[in-house]
Amino acid sequence: MSELIRDKLVLQSPAKLNLFLHIVGRRSDGYHLLQSAFQLIDWCDTITLTRITENEIRHTNPLPGVLPKDDLVVRAATLLKDFCQVKSGVEIHLKKEIPMGAGLGGGSSDAATTLIGLNALWNLQLDSDTLCKLGLQLGADVPFFIFGKNAFVEGIGEQMEEMRLDQRDFLVIFPNQGIPTIRIFQDPELTRDHAQITMEGFLASPWSELSNDCQAVAMRICPEVKQALNWISQAIPGSEPRMSGSGSSVFAILDPKIEREKLENLVQNLPKGWKGRVVRGLNKNPAYNLISSD
Repeated sequence: MSELIRDKLVLQSPAKLNLFLHIVGRRSDGYHLLQSAFQLIDWCDTITLTRITENEIRHTNPLPGVLPKDDLVVRAATLLKDFCQVKSGVEIHLKKEIPMGAGLGGGSSDAATTLIGLNALWNLQLDSDTLCKLGLQLGADVPFFIFGKNAFVEGIGEQMEEMRLDQRDFLVIFPNQGIPTIRIFQDPELTRDHAQITMEGFLASPWSELSNDCQAVAMRICPEVKQALNWISQAIPGSEPRMSGSGSSVFAILDPKIEREKLENLVQNLPKGWKGRVVRGLNKNPAYNLISSD
């Protein structure tokens, strides 16, 4: 999944699903306390990092409408370069496949992959803890992708425990309408007192007993979420679809008995403007072995 050729590194940058999301409290500083299960999936962006002698960071395929100061891969490269006082530069090419604004962690994953890749390309030899601390400056989910394994997540997202999950396939749909996360977490009707569970409790719980506490709010402020959930329920009866994170993407765990041809037809016949894919769960980030000897 990764390829090192002289001064070039090509990496796959995976998305994630929140298999459930419970909000169990709120800190005095306003941050919400949550519990969730983060599942890596094989819906990936591709990042190519090429070492250059010029002391600069070049992004050869910038995202439309995103300024360099707001671009997470540029910010990640700049952060690492300044932290380690690197005198050489890098050319970054990002092939974007994960939809922007879908709530699948694509931007955070790209930032993490950039940190991991440049740590190897520049031979900086930083450990994962140091990279996670740097990544947290870029976004709350970035350390998860550096951690690189499916995880039971607590706190404000910084407490992660490795979780071994059965490999499963999912149908993931983005109804082409993003939801600002701040709108969800500022909503007065958001559940903030969900009873806490343990990782063992999650693994033993029936799917129907778990939930996403953001989903009800998201459905109210973004009708497309409800439409996508209903679409999956009608297309795959009994699948119990759920929103991922703060949305707006929704997903369903797929019964392995469903014919692949049927699933491909479903994806090809999504409502106009929607994006969807049948994906497989990953056990580790494809870039994991660049920073770990596990």
